[in-house]
Amino acid sequence: MERLFLSFILVTFSLFGCQPTTENTTAAELQVSEAAQNLKNPYYSRTDTTKLNLPDATWRKVLSADVYRIARGKATERAYTGKFWDHHGVGTYYCAACGNALFKSDTKYDSQCGWPSFYQELRATSVAYEQDNSLGMVRIEVLCGRCDAHLGHIFDDGPPPTGKRFCMNSAVLDFEPDVNPAFR
Repeated sequence: MERLFLSFILVTFSLFGCQPTTENTTAAELQVSEAAQNLKNPYYSRTDTTKLNLPDATWRKVLSADVYRIARGKATERAYTGKFWDHHGVGTYYCAACGNALFKSDTKYDSQCGWPSFYQELRATSVAYEQDNSLGMVRIEVLCGRCDAHLGHIFDDGPPPTGKRFCMNSAVLDFEPDVNPAFR
């Protein structure tokens, strides 16, 4: 039934030339937009934690151009341009490529770097790490623990209690607001 509703939303958007934007968009609108986009991605699941090992050609078919460019091409969006850099909703952030749960909003903070920043992952298996020697720097890349999508980098200049700053790209994040944030 949910898939049918989301298909209806997609058809309605395309028939009337409406494209949901991320500027001044509510959390509910973002969620519908992201869910509609993920209809073509059969690997997207917010409950399945099975490791994915798919060929690049498959990812190219099921991901939007922006998500693919960052998740598989290891690109970075420009600072202060992503939909979540200044987002203050209460809920959970997921991998936009596969739906893996990554961060809770109560670990998000304003690092003033222009990208969404978190001080702690949701669970130990939410993310993986790999040394990144690109651009003449030595950094630690943060990958999705389920699909190995490039999410961003981690730095040791974050707040307590971890001292970490997970500096993520908005394009590879989905957000689901808590149903009743008052009772968290």
